[in-house]
Amino acid sequence: MKKFISLLFACTLLAGLSRAEPAVSRATIIEHLDSCEAILQDIQGNFKTAIPSDILHRAKGIVIVNQFHAGFFLGVKDGYAVAMVRRPNGRWSVPAFLRAGELSFGLQIGGKSVTAVYVLMDDAAARLLFKNKFNLGADAKATAGIRAAEREATTTTLRTESNVLVYSASEGLYLGATIKTGYMSPDNEANQIFYGTKDRLPELLFSDWVTPPPEAHYLMDYVERLTR
Repeated sequence: MKKFISLLFACTLLAGLSRAEPAVSRATIIEHLDSCEAILQDIQGNFKTAIPSDILHRAKGIVIVNQFHAGFFLGVKDGYAVAMVRRPNGRWSVPAFLRAGELSFGLQIGGKSVTAVYVLMDDAAARLLFKNKFNLGADAKATAGIRAAEREATTTTLRTESNVLVYSASEGLYLGATIKTGYMSPDNEANQIFYGTKDRLPELLFSDWVTPPPEAHYLMDYVERLTR
């Protein structure tokens, strides 16, 4: 009986979350964009956690994730991300918005946040962004990326077999596999509100049809400077 009640409670909560999801405002979208820029700045601002310049020079794309979850019987993950890709002409795309959330059952108490930058090292990894639902940890060979401090400590040429490198602002010991952001998907609503267009993720990332609003230039300029 207790198991049935718990399951009924979880299903009711899940249904409520689906119905109660509010429309996102442009101001909230801008806050999400600013926070993703801050995550990247935090990582790059500390030599111990910074992404090496040679990694950034070779990058084909980046995904900056800000995610949190909390719950008791039902772990509710919610969050957002922005993605950018390097176009064939070498210039970086506008930032496109993603949803980063999932639901998981089981006894969970408390909450935590996950902030991470996924560096996409080849075109195959960048093409995962075209899927309606993707998991960079599961669909790609994601591993913890070498830090700038570690890169300076060796004179060998940096090589990696992974096509996705994961970076976090945490200075402690971590493994790329432990940074699990779950499935992400295009946030078409946020993209439409922010850019005033119904163009989908592939068009936003790989075409010049969209003029970025002034608020997008801060992150775009920062990424351009980092990856020169």
